Amino acid sequence: MLDLYFAPTPNGKKITILLEELGLPYKIVPVVLSRGDQFKPEFLKLNPNHRMPVIVDHEPLGGGAPISIFESGAIMMYLAEKAGKFWSQQPREKYEVAQWVLWQMANQGPKLGECGHFRRLGESEGDQSYAVRRFTDEANRLYGVLNNRLYDRRYIAGDEYSIADMISYPWSVGWKTQGQDIDEFKYFKRWFEEIGARPAVQRGMAVGSELATDPSKLTPEERARIRKIMYNQRALPVPSA
Repeated sequence: MLDLYFAPTPNGKKITILLEELGLPYKIVPVVLSRGDQFKPEFLKLNPNHRMPVIVDHEPLGGGAPISIFESGAIMMYLAEKAGKFWSQQPREKYEVAQWVLWQMANQGPKLGECGHFRRLGESEGDQSYAVRRFTDEANRLYGVLNNRLYDRRYIAGDEYSIADMISYPWSVGWKTQGQDIDEFKYFKRWFEEIGARPAVQRGMAVGSELATDPSKLTPEERARIRKIMYNQRALPVPSA
């Protein structure tokens, strides 16, 4: 059995998609970001970077004591290797997938996250026009990277569906709020619709819907409290000995 420390964000849904595709049993351990669960000492023992997702595998690859893994890309590599699916261990195929998993972690996720952040802020924190333009353009560039990649192959890493597709899909779902028009990206759109039609992807995307917060239903005071927890974080002190 796996414990998945989870919130219904794109990074969390990467893992639920893979788990649903693999058919592995798992238990959701909610991490309520808006109340600061990610900063609790017991969570920091699992992930010192105080971010979800995290898994704890009680029957780990290689045997022995339970193992905990953080960072969505590392989790997906571990699960796919353990199950022997969606990530070939042949060197050429392995690193074809690995480079796109790392591309997503280093480029797509962070840049689309910043794009959404600044577009949501509007003028509430002053003039955001440069940041909005900067990250909306970068989002467009990244959709172009995927579009160019997919014009002559079915999936991101080639002819086989893999964790490279699963890790990129959840961040693509928000294309409209990222200021993009996917009709501009013909080959990406074909891939996006195909991936989104997979039953396991649909199940994975639906996991935790009851945990989501509707911002429109929050009072200004609640929004201010959540913003204080979520934004402008600085270094945590070293735990006392």
